[in-house]
Amino acid sequence: MNRERMMRELEESPSKWDVVIIGGGATGLGAAVDSASRGYRTLLLEQSDFVKGTSSRSTKLIHGGLRYLQQGNIALVTEALKERGLLCQNAPHLIHHLPFLVPNYHWWEGGFYGVGLKIYDMLAGKLRIEKSRSLTRRATLRAIPTLEPKGLRGGCIYYDGQFDDARLGICLAQTAAEHGATLLNYMKVTGLIKKKGLCCGVHATDQETGERYAIHGKAVINATGVFSDHLLKKDNPKAKAIIAPSQGIHIVLDQSFKPGKTAIMVPHTSDKRVLFMVPWHDRVLLGTTDTPVSKVSLEPRPMKREIEFLLTHAAKYLTRDPSREDILSVFAGLRPLVQGSKGENTAELSRDHTILVSKSGLITIAGGKWTTYRKMAEDVINKAGAVGGLPDRACITKTLKLYGWAEGLDPTEPISTYGVHAKAVKALGRELLHPRLPYLKSEVIWAVREEMARTLEDVLARRTRSLLLDAKASVHIAPKVASLIAKELKRDLRWEKNQVKEYNALVSHYLVW
Repeated sequence: MNRERMMRELEESPSKWDVVIIGGGATGLGAAVDSASRGYRTLLLEQSDFVKGTSSRSTKLIHGGLRYLQQGNIALVTEALKERGLLCQNAPHLIHHLPFLVPNYHWWEGGFYGVGLKIYDMLAGKLRIEKSRSLTRRATLRAIPTLEPKGLRGGCIYYDGQFDDARLGICLAQTAAEHGATLLNYMKVTGLIKKKGLCCGVHATDQETGERYAIHGKAVINATGVFSDHLLKKDNPKAKAIIAPSQGIHIVLDQSFKPGKTAIMVPHTSDKRVLFMVPWHDRVLLGTTDTPVSKVSLEPRPMKREIEFLLTHAAKYLTRDPSREDILSVFAGLRPLVQGSKGENTAELSRDHTILVSKSGLITIAGGKWTTYRKMAEDVINKAGAVGGLPDRACITKTLKLYGWAEGLDPTEPISTYGVHAKAVKALGRELLHPRLPYLKSEVIWAVREEMARTLEDVLARRTRSLLLDAKASVHIAPKVASLIAKELKRDLRWEKNQVKEYNALVSHYLVW
């Protein structure tokens, strides 16, 4: 992907789009893939970088959702398990199987969770990964030696999928581009264009140049996640808010706290969420919380009580209790939950997606989760076809191989996310950026040339996950990386220094002092 080329495509045909998608997160990018693969002229606009917000701040799991099984939402779990299976087939370079252990500390838990997991297996049907099974106390400690042994009776093992959310997002952008879509990051939608009361396009501003554009499209999709209400208010100032934003944070620890390749899943915390301790890039990812918030932002900040909540719960299940000093990075994300009619606690709100069509014809899709992004995209493009009067064309994404598709790669190697292009990335050089990080200098060059990275943050937060894996280490390499980016983008020394300054300010949000 090349932004300059994408800009030329926009400027050459500002009025010939079938589908205009606002928002470059999982939902918008998935919609772009679906729309472009049907042959519709597709444009996606993102105000910041692709997957800047919620979609790069998940627990890195492709899963059916055991919590929703507890809530009795069989339909949602069944759909998610089906989508999990399809994604494993369509992107084996990005998704791999991961065992999860549910520790049992009470006499009733073994049977209770064992039955629930058998139902989980059954709902997956032919797309099941591996069968769940019960473990003795000895086998449980053998699987996770650092699990708290006091009171431990045994455990249950089941399987779900793991992925790198930001890398999948970039892959979707590349897949959409491969099928003819035009995608632009740093292109902020500032308003809607209407004719006789009907939405027929958007006003947008290039955040890099300040240039303004009037863009027309037959169907306009609001896929802005937690910002959905902002656009709905632009469409209709009297529109009711539909989003109940909830903040979840994750803590990153050294792998010594939970060595091995098996994750821990605690099915019930005090805030009615599940808690995960997941191996990820030789670290342990601990999360997540559920805190209702009233304001939304592109860069939400973890709250002290959220950090303490995770540390306290982790200490109950690990022999070595993590402290604030052990945290390598902490990051926050906002969930775009759709409000219920009774104002339920956000932990109890469903992750089903919702599609709304306003009187003007603006299509809004909200809710959902990474696992079901493909089905969400199929549903919203079906709706866009009807609203925009587009030719009736079938969705093909159930069997569409995503960009870079490759089998047989080692999922524990970050380079595997490039799929068939991994060799080309390595060919640019094999020098590590930092001894505590798994990324190569060549990945910076590739990110700028092929993945539309425009800033230091783009590279260190999303094209690589350096900021999330070790915030302090990412600060050390920031000047070097900024210099590499500047050379590729033909930026001057002043730009480099400003990028490093802005990045250092950002990193303070990810460190616990």
